[in-house]
Amino acid sequence: MTDVSKSSVKLSGLKPLNKENILYYYIPLQSMVSYAALSVNVMNPSIAIRLLPKRDVTNFLLIHTVFGTTLYFYSRPHLAAIPSNRRAAYSICGSVLFSFGSVLVWAVLRNAIPRNQGLATALGLSSGLVMAKLTYDYLESNDEQLTKKN
Repeated sequence: MTDVSKSSVKLSGLKPLNKENILYYYIPLQSMVSYAALSVNVMNPSIAIRLLPKRDVTNFLLIHTVFGTTLYFYSRPHLAAIPSNRRAAYSICGSVLFSFGSVLVWAVLRNAIPRNQGLATALGLSSGLVMAKLTYDYLESNDEQLTKKN
C-alpha cells in the first residue's frame, strides 16, 4: 500500500483490507446495514413489498445480521481467552438474542403505534440505533473490565 493510499484510508476512518478487518470489521459493518434494513422491513413491510414484490427479504436480512454480529461478538477482547468452540457458541447466542430480540421489539412497537408508515420507519430506525448502541456500549464495558484487571 502506498503512502497516499494509507493516508486516504486513515482519513476516511476505514480500516485497511486484510483478513482480520474483513471478518471482524467490514462484515459486521455490512450486517448493521442489514440490521437497519431489517428494522424498516419489520416496522414498515410495505416498502420491501414495493421494492421486491415477489420476495420476502426478512430472512435474508436476518441471516446477514446474525452472521455479522456473530463475527463482531467473536472478535471482542473479553472473549479472547475462552476456547474457540465456547467463544463461537457465546457469539452465536449473543447475536441471535440481539437480532431476534430486536425483531420482537419492532413487532410489538409496530402493533402499539398508529398506522403511519413514516412514523413506523422512523421508530424502527431509531429504536434499532438505540439497541445497537446499547449493545456496543455493553460489549465495550466488558472489554474495559478486562483491561482494568490486567
